[in-house]
Amino acid sequence: MEKYRVTPGATLRLADLDPADTGGIDKATAKAETKTLNRRLESQQELLYAEGKHKVLIVLQAMDAAGKDGTIRHVFDRVNPQGVKVASFKKPTSKELSHDYLWRVHEHTPATGEITIFNRSHYEDVLIVRVLGLVPEDRWQRRYGHIRAFEQLLADEGTTIRKFYLNISKEEQRARLQARLDDPSKHWKFDVGDLDQRKLWDDYMAAYETAMSETSTEDAPWYVIPAEHKWYRNLVISRILVDTFDRLNMAFPEQTEDLSGIVVE
Repeated sequence: MEKYRVTPGATLRLADLDPADTGGIDKATAKAETKTLNRRLESQQELLYAEGKHKVLIVLQAMDAAGKDGTIRHVFDRVNPQGVKVASFKKPTSKELSHDYLWRVHEHTPATGEITIFNRSHYEDVLIVRVLGLVPEDRWQRRYGHIRAFEQLLADEGTTIRKFYLNISKEEQRARLQARLDDPSKHWKFDVGDLDQRKLWDDYMAAYETAMSETSTEDAPWYVIPAEHKWYRNLVISRILVDTFDRLNMAFPEQTEDLSGIVVE
């Protein structure tokens, strides 16, 4: 899956990447493998909690309708809900705005033995903030350095970080938004404001390219995931995460007491 990783120091061009890529895998094969990987993630999460040495942060970013919620639902289908936290970052409250922009983020990072998923994240402060001009350019430009330092702090303190951008085309977004409008049961998922953001598609692509180019590091890499085929999106992310957990070389803690003679009455 390294072909989807943004090489540290490289300049990313999203136009060069195919959001409909399937890696030559068919849907049935991908779904079957994803189920197997779901079971492995279930075991790995239990081991992560039991060992109590590591913490894992997963960042999901994407344009509207790219499938962040669906990714969480399908990739973590079998994982114990007690072992995974999801933090979604909405419009900052007045209290949050009175602090620096990373203040509200830091309290949601994972503790030892935990997996935390950021559904949107601190990257909004170099994405929508940049595109809508919410702060001066010289201010958001400095934030790339802040973010690299923040994520390095987390990594140095034992957090494993994986960041995923769900890549879809503008036409695919149009189709998905229209599908929500055509199905009354999905109207709750539609926000008229999404159409205003859609008009700024090219600006967002430029913002994402810069953000990922500036902040993909060895300890906090970005992956650009082809997301037009949901089944392939789920497979790729599952593969990357299972491999990530394998590399932690986790083990259940050794028992310090002799339990062999104990009988529960």
